[in-house]
Amino acid sequence: MDKISLKALAKINLGLDVIRRREDGYHEVKMIMQTIHLFDRLDIKKIAEPKIVIKTNLSFLPVNENNLVYKAGKLLMDEFSIREGVEVNLNKKIPVAAGMAGGSTDAAAMLYGMNELFDLKLKKNELMERGVKLGADVPYCLMRGTALAEGIGEKLTALSPMVKCPVLIAKPQISVSTKFVYQNLKLDETTLHPDINRLILDIENKELSAIAEHMGNVLETVTIPNYPIIDEIKKQMIKSGAIGAMMSGSGPTVFGLFSDEETAQKAYEDMLTSGLAKQVYVTSIYNNRRE
Repeated sequence: MDKISLKALAKINLGLDVIRRREDGYHEVKMIMQTIHLFDRLDIKKIAEPKIVIKTNLSFLPVNENNLVYKAGKLLMDEFSIREGVEVNLNKKIPVAAGMAGGSTDAAAMLYGMNELFDLKLKKNELMERGVKLGADVPYCLMRGTALAEGIGEKLTALSPMVKCPVLIAKPQISVSTKFVYQNLKLDETTLHPDINRLILDIENKELSAIAEHMGNVLETVTIPNYPIIDEIKKQMIKSGAIGAMMSGSGPTVFGLFSDEETAQKAYEDMLTSGLAKQVYVTSIYNNRRE
C-alpha cells in the first residue's frame, strides 16, 4: 500500500462536567463524547525522502512540527525507524479551535494511516496508548462512537450507542481559548453540575427528548457571560425547532439535536439567514464503530 484516504470525524460533548482542579493544574472531568458525521479528509501517500510534508486548504494552519498531524507521523517514524516519508493532503472542514477535537481527530487518523501504510501491526488499543502522548482527546478519536471520558479525558468507557438524529453545527466568528475557560471556571457549592449518570441512562434507553433535556456543559458558565453570541445561537436553534442545543467542549461551537431531517434543514437555513455563525453544517450522529 502506497497511499490511503481517511475521514477524520469530529466530536461533540453531550455532557461535560468538571469535578475538580487537580494539584498538577489539570482538571478532572466527566464527560460524554459523541462522534458525528462531520469530518476532515487526510490523503496520505508514501514518498522516498524521510520527511513529513503537509499541505492544507487553510493558509493559517501550521504545516510543521506545530501541527498534530506532523507530531503523530513523527512519533511513529521515530519509534519504528521508518526510512521513508509521507506527504499528507489535509482538507479541513471541522471548525478550527472550536471544541470539536479537530486537531485530535486529524492526529488519530494520521496514526491509523501510518499504521496501515507501513504495516506496523499496532492494535487499536496500542495506537490509543501512543495517541494520549499527543493529546487527551486523541485516544477517543481512535475509539469513536459514544463514550464516557474521565480523568483528564483519557480514561474511556464505551457506552450504548447514541440514538441517531440530525445535528446542526454552528460556529460563530470568534475564538475561545480553552486555557482561558478553565482558568476562569469557578467550582464551588453554587456550581450547577450536569447529571452525567442520568444522561448515560437516557442514552441507554434511546430517549432523545430526555437526552436533550439532561444535556449540560459546566464550561458554559464561563463562555456565555464572556461571549453572549453563544447563547444567541443556542436560542436561535431552539426557536428553529431543536429539541436541545448546547456548546461543545470549551466552545465556541454550538450544536443542536433535531428529531427530523426537515426541521434540521429549515434550522440550517434560519441560522444562515441570522448571520450569527460563520460556519454552519447539518450532519448526524455516528454510532456504528464499523461504519
